[in-house]
Amino acid sequence: MTSLPSTPLDLTHTSSHEAVRVELRGDLDHLHADRLIEAVDRLLAAHPGVRDLRLECAGLSAVDSSGLAALLMVRRLADKAGAGLHIDGRTVQLNRILEITGTLDYLTAPGAGTQALRRTGGTARGASAEEQLPPAPSGGPEPRT
Repeated sequence: MTSLPSTPLDLTHTSSHEAVRVELRGDLDHLHADRLIEAVDRLLAAHPGVRDLRLECAGLSAVDSSGLAALLMVRRLADKAGAGLHIDGRTVQLNRILEITGTLDYLTAPGAGTQALRRTGGTARGASAEEQLPPAPSGGPEPRT
């Protein structure tokens, strides 16, 4: 069995004061997934206070498990920056992977970072999303008094 060569991932972006939009074309696979993570990390650092990160995925030709892992990491980066993640133009293949793995709701629901910002009315500048969220329960027994 022969496999088709991977199509390089082409990324272009546009930005405004409130949003960054990244258009993905090609394969989001084990050869190219790191490129998306690095690009999003740079874009969010260059645009502090951005409220929406939009990934336009209609141009994706293939997505594998590394591509899914990259999307999960992008979600973490968006949450940390206090930006909502929107995955637009999802292909049939991308939707299928997200549904089978149970990650569709996680990737498309409002993020923890943006929820914290809405509660506090603040911005992500100067504080990480972890600092803005209440502490997680320890899961252990309650201390006795």
